[in-house]
Amino acid sequence: MARRPRGQALAEFALVFPIAMSVIFGIIVFGIWVFYQQQLTNVAREGARYAAIHSSTAICPTSSWRDPQAPPASYRMKPLNCDGPDNASDSYPWPKMTAHARAFAWGLNPGAIHINACWSGYRPYGTSPATNADFPPMDDSVTPSAPNVFHQCTIDGHDPETDSQALDCRARMTTLADDPASDVPDNQVTVYACFIWRPPLAGVLMIPSQVTMKAVISEVIHRQQ
Repeated sequence: MARRPRGQALAEFALVFPIAMSVIFGIIVFGIWVFYQQQLTNVAREGARYAAIHSSTAICPTSSWRDPQAPPASYRMKPLNCDGPDNASDSYPWPKMTAHARAFAWGLNPGAIHINACWSGYRPYGTSPATNADFPPMDDSVTPSAPNVFHQCTIDGHDPETDSQALDCRARMTTLADDPASDVPDNQVTVYACFIWRPPLAGVLMIPSQVTMKAVISEVIHRQQ
């Protein structure tokens, strides 16, 4: 019976072990990415829900860059919005919405998650972009059952629902030009959450040194009861 050369098993082990471990750790890193992406999506979803519930009719509205055309008597106008995008005393935009959303980031560093939001609505056909898009979807006052035109908001000039890959990851990405509408009920709020993740074992199996994770969720704004 032929005898196996001494050291053959050790040589085979030395060749196979690094490849096997690279594959195993690659699977682990991919699993972490999937988990973190789920957490970030939860953050965006909870932020959008918070903004949708805390509309212009709430005691403390989460507001857009635009004040409503017909604000409630208790509504705090700019620059003193209760939970707004540009209050000078706030360390970051929408502090109440952001704090609420970040609380759902299990396993992530909440302070490293950036949250931006914008508000969409409806305008009568042919009106100027400077007009608040706070009109109802159907406007019977002009033409019976005539639909108004939906105007999607932007973040840093990009449609977050169709062009999120063009967005980077930082705070304070919106301006007045990004919000065609205010936070009145039946408008729509879109929340963009992002997180820069630095995976372990970067460089192994072409794992990048950092990954910008993104999530976008939109909600219809509710009226408070």
